[in-house]
Amino acid sequence: MKLLVKGQRDITEIATVTPESAGWRHVGFAARRLLANQVLEVGEALRESCIVVLTGTVTVTVLDHQQSWTSIGGRNSVFDDVAPTAVYLPPGVTARVSAESDAELGICSAPATGRYPARLIEPSQMKRSVRGSGANTRYVCDILPQTEAAESLLVVEVLTPAGHSSSYPPHKHDADNIPAESSLEETYYHRLNPPQGFAFQRVYTDARDLDESMAVEDHDVVMVPRGYHPVVVPHGYDSYYLNVMAGPTRAWHFHNDPAHEWLFTPAVSPTVNPSGKPQ
Repeated sequence: MKLLVKGQRDITEIATVTPESAGWRHVGFAARRLLANQVLEVGEALRESCIVVLTGTVTVTVLDHQQSWTSIGGRNSVFDDVAPTAVYLPPGVTARVSAESDAELGICSAPATGRYPARLIEPSQMKRSVRGSGANTRYVCDILPQTEAAESLLVVEVLTPAGHSSSYPPHKHDADNIPAESSLEETYYHRLNPPQGFAFQRVYTDARDLDESMAVEDHDVVMVPRGYHPVVVPHGYDSYYLNVMAGPTRAWHFHNDPAHEWLFTPAVSPTVNPSGKPQ
């Protein structure tokens, strides 16, 4: 099963994943680049969308709804130490994205019925946090977490420093067994800094009926239909990825690979006896 979608260079359509192309039911993702003054229309009849302004500045106008958000975004790079700006769209609503500068967009989608209206999601609304420690440290920004209104979508971005691991120890979310585990499809949209770099991602199951290891380059997308999916970043290159998740229930509950559970056990200091020698 081929899980790697190679990013295209120097064209508007960088990469696209649809339920049909992925062979699954829920997650859709597209990465798009716009030159200044270019326009892109976004929206689907039966799916909600989240437009993430990865870089650049844009104006988003919701057609037929008299809603417009001017000059949003503004990051020069996804590696800037600031959260992005995003726009949520319900199904059946189309938005026109007009680029005020060169821009890059992540367009996330999943099934929905139209329960929530279109809205702007500002950087100040997004929770930023640190996960892991040592060479497993990474920096997380929750763009559209399960605590915020949406019907299916979960969207998050992660910065991983050079030489670190991420989505690690390996975890999965492919069993509908809440609260122990939820069933969520997922895409990873990778960026590297400097851009000539690469990272490694493995997707595998306990039975190894799915076991694929990939060298991912700048703008590549990895599809995770099931299984564990860790990322490792080589020395000299920082990693960014945008995650899109969706499934039958909008909840993120994951299961760690039991083979690596020992990594969560705190180191135990040796007991010292009266002679001063460790026991």
